[in-house]
Amino acid sequence: MSSASPRADDTAEPRTSRKRRAILGAASTVFLRNGYVGTSMDEIAALAAVSKQTVYKHFADKERLFAELVVTTVREASDPVHDEVLDLTYSGKVEADLRDLARRQLAKVMQPQVLQLRRLVIGEASRFPELGRTFYELGPERTIAALATVFAQLAERGVLRLDDPSLAAEHFNWLVMATPLNRAMLLGEDEPPAADLVRYADAGVRAFLAAYGRP
Repeated sequence: MSSASPRADDTAEPRTSRKRRAILGAASTVFLRNGYVGTSMDEIAALAAVSKQTVYKHFADKERLFAELVVTTVREASDPVHDEVLDLTYSGKVEADLRDLARRQLAKVMQPQVLQLRRLVIGEASRFPELGRTFYELGPERTIAALATVFAQLAERGVLRLDDPSLAAEHFNWLVMATPLNRAMLLGEDEPPAADLVRYADAGVRAFLAAYGRP
């Protein structure tokens, strides 16, 4: 008995997913190179090696494609950090775990693609204010909210001493992020040496624990 050939719908979804990823990858390249106004759907289609009709089938217009690129990029960077934050709840070695988290968090935020997209979103804030909010809510706000939850639990265990978990979470986040992120945004230092990022992360954790750690 011969084996049955695969039905058309068995392979349609993988092909669709591959095309969608190809379009988003091409959109990332073109948007970050040309900016929003300078980007055309024709150029994205050519780079993705699909027809323009295929691009419009997945994304109704350039604005929606740009919005999807923002959401996808920020989630790819923030999802692992969010999960790692929640893993701190039962930490038995808080200083070491916070240091590891800070290093990985900073490395994610300082990826050149994420930095370039941050600039683009800021530059288009007047045109698409909701995208700036989306970037913030899926990125910094989500991480800070998770940190606040975990810090409150660590305080209940007596590991940290704090009255305002949300403020402590903001302090942790920006003690680690502020200097390298500002230097990238304002001075164009998108790829600082890895050793510098480690130094910023470790110093941020030390300053945080000096304020909130148990003696």
